Amino acid sequence: MKILVINAGSSSLKFQLIDMELEKALVKGLVERIGMEGSRLKESIGEQKAEKYAEVPDHRAAMRLVVDSLLGSGCITSLGDIDAVGHRVAHGGERFKTSVLIDADVLEHVNEFKMLAPLHTPANIQGIEACLEILPDTPMAAVFDTAFHQTMPPYAYLYSIPMEYYERLGIRRYGFHGTSHSYVAGQASKMLGRGLDELKLVTCHLGNGASVTAIDCGKSVDTSMGFTPLEGIVMGTRSGDIDPAIVDYLCKRENMEAEKVIGILNKESGLLGLSGISSDIRDVEEAAAQGNSRARLALEVFAYRVRKYIGSYVAAMDGLDAVVFTGGIGENDPEMREMIVSGLTFFGLRLDPRRNQTRKSSDISVPGSRARILVVNTDEEMAIAADTAKLARL
Repeated sequence: MKILVINAGSSSLKFQLIDMELEKALVKGLVERIGMEGSRLKESIGEQKAEKYAEVPDHRAAMRLVVDSLLGSGCITSLGDIDAVGHRVAHGGERFKTSVLIDADVLEHVNEFKMLAPLHTPANIQGIEACLEILPDTPMAAVFDTAFHQTMPPYAYLYSIPMEYYERLGIRRYGFHGTSHSYVAGQASKMLGRGLDELKLVTCHLGNGASVTAIDCGKSVDTSMGFTPLEGIVMGTRSGDIDPAIVDYLCKRENMEAEKVIGILNKESGLLGLSGISSDIRDVEEAAAQGNSRARLALEVFAYRVRKYIGSYVAAMDGLDAVVFTGGIGENDPEMREMIVSGLTFFGLRLDPRRNQTRKSSDISVPGSRARILVVNTDEEMAIAADTAKLARL
């Protein structure tokens, strides 16, 4: 079975064609700058890479470019070779607790969540509609970033604001990166040789966007992102947790609209705002190594906030079997992993400096540590494809 995985952004469309029998991506690609000058398709087939510039006014044109590219790749001979399409969808609200096959009713409900994820949902819908137009007879699934976190108990997802805002407007903590957290938890279970139903895990998806999740017996019981992806730990350009009164204060003091302040918190804060250098942790670490004090402080704040969340989630689960690092930073930054776990020895976490130099899925703990420290390479596309394959076989 060949599954096409689509992740549509506002000006981009990522795709992978995955052979489920081989559990391998046959083609990976990205259409970028949709609706802008200089739009292009970048594609890799094994070790071969190609780049093609083309006019791509909208997501439909992007999808046609993807299909033409797949047909020319030799990996499929006709559109009928694509058995199903899996779409990453940012927000499923409370309605969608699992991945679902897409029909008119599902699309209607996803449209209702535009206000909950205004930066992501409209693009997700455009990607779905473009695929439906080109592949009308192919089964399609929506895989929601929020679905995995629908197991959180009310005391974890409710904000302490008047209940009417939850009941009438759906204001609550939803969480994101659910596909990644779920995938790496399953991989961690295999690495530890124990069933998910007996493990207490804290998974740290650390990248430009970052979140931490408490997974107790295979279920998400708390997560750092909330109503939007702005809540939680420090990120590349997002502030993470702040006093909400700061928004009003800046509006009045700097004569700014609330929308402007939220834009600053989303796009000018985090590592970028603290360091004044970059949102890319590699740039910040390089500056810190050269003696830049703001860069060093930004790294310390990042590590401290992640460490606090890990500690709080150990308390939430009343135990810990492993901390799992994933995402661009989590998988590739030994220095930051060390900074984070250095203050968590009380929980039985002991890092092996030699093992920590890896970028591959592995156990980086000192042998015999009471709780394990794991690096797991996430594969959200494979997780989306697996869900899609299960649904398409129904």
